Amino acid sequence: MPMPVFEEYEPAGDCVCRGCAQRRRALARGRAIRLRDGGHPAARGARRALVLATAAGVVLGGGGGAAVAVTAQSPEAVSLDDPGSPQGEKSPLHGRPAKPGPVGTPGRPGAPPAVKRIDRTTIVKRAKLWLDAQVPYSMTEYWTDGYRQDCSGYVSMAWNLGTNEWTGSLDTFATKITKEELLPGDMLLFHNPADPNKGSHVVLFGGWVDETRGHYVAYEQTRPTTRKQATPYGYWNNSAKYIPYRFNGVTGGIVPEPPGAETPAEPPAEPPAEPPAEPPAPGAKPVVSATFPGASKFGPGASNEYVAQLGGMLIERGGARFYPQGAGKLWTDSDRLATQAFQRAQGWTGADADGIPGEHTWRLLALHQGKDIPPTPGSAVGAPGPSGVPAYPGRAAFRPGASHPSITALGRQLVKKGFGKNYTSGPGPRWSEADRRSVEAFQRAQGWRGASADGYPGPETWRRLFV
Repeated sequence: MPMPVFEEYEPAGDCVCRGCAQRRRALARGRAIRLRDGGHPAARGARRALVLATAAGVVLGGGGGAAVAVTAQSPEAVSLDDPGSPQGEKSPLHGRPAKPGPVGTPGRPGAPPAVKRIDRTTIVKRAKLWLDAQVPYSMTEYWTDGYRQDCSGYVSMAWNLGTNEWTGSLDTFATKITKEELLPGDMLLFHNPADPNKGSHVVLFGGWVDETRGHYVAYEQTRPTTRKQATPYGYWNNSAKYIPYRFNGVTGGIVPEPPGAETPAEPPAEPPAEPPAEPPAPGAKPVVSATFPGASKFGPGASNEYVAQLGGMLIERGGARFYPQGAGKLWTDSDRLATQAFQRAQGWTGADADGIPGEHTWRLLALHQGKDIPPTPGSAVGAPGPSGVPAYPGRAAFRPGASHPSITALGRQLVKKGFGKNYTSGPGPRWSEADRRSVEAFQRAQGWRGASADGYPGPETWRRLFV
């Protein structure tokens, strides 16, 4: 009788039969799989013994009757009774040995896991690493940092846990909180212990989209790649089952980047920004630091000096039309709309233009970088505010080639104040060198020099012209 030939069978990656599904779960755990797939060397022998034993059973059975089923139980054997999880089990970083220390047991009470301290800014930065790299979703593959490319591996990476956790163990590293307490870097977790394959998922909280707190920015690892988007609270489905948690190792609020941190590569807008060094009028606001004060300083209910600073910067960058009563310390819808207009001016959309300032938004405003808020098409000079001064239209209205009704109003006011000798005709709505020289002369008359008298009107130049 010819000896039967046994070959390795590679099922299709999307096969839904129980055996193939179990093999994929085993692959995620590193059990009984080939070395080239990332399996443990000890598992190779157990698997080979199981195949040979099965072959022997078929031969001894004579081929005429039912084959003798020979099974083996070992630490590397796979139990089909274990439903597994869509993330695999707890494991060390791929390619690195597990570090000794107390760990919890998935799904069971255990010793509290040891955690590393980390601030919220670092958590979000780590989450953005996979977002920028567009890491493909996989329950069996590992990224170059050793973390599994699924939702729980992503949170494990962002929190810098040093191990690959799953939805059944991430809560042992965290403390349950309320919806109102959520801050960037926290997580929303849904674990279905009855059947982890059905619905279990976890996302990182990136901040609220608006004051209604009906949507939040979610960083998550899902098909096809890492994504960040506005998401309804707590999630698109099984919403009520998502529970907010705070990582036990978090060190508090949003921490600013250290000195020397990389700043946006986008060059400052032309013409040169009117520097804050322009001698301020009595009661003028001080120079704003580029250090982001933290997301907790903004949003519904916030009332502090940073909200007022934000409003002042947005007015200077063309957002005066959003502040008919001027900027103040209490967060209002004016702040949200003006911030959103500035974010959209940078070309940002979706959750990146949610109207809540983040580090990048704040830095662009404070350093006078990025693009100004464009004026409303066809808009005229802003209506006078409480002081009787027309709303400042923003630096974008005064640059080479620009055409805006405010340029005409500016020129007429310069002529009225006695600074119109540079005009051979006009003034008119198109920005010209005559406008710049006239503004420069007015600025020098205020005692300003250097960059403070560059001929481009800022908010203080505008105010003094119209008082």
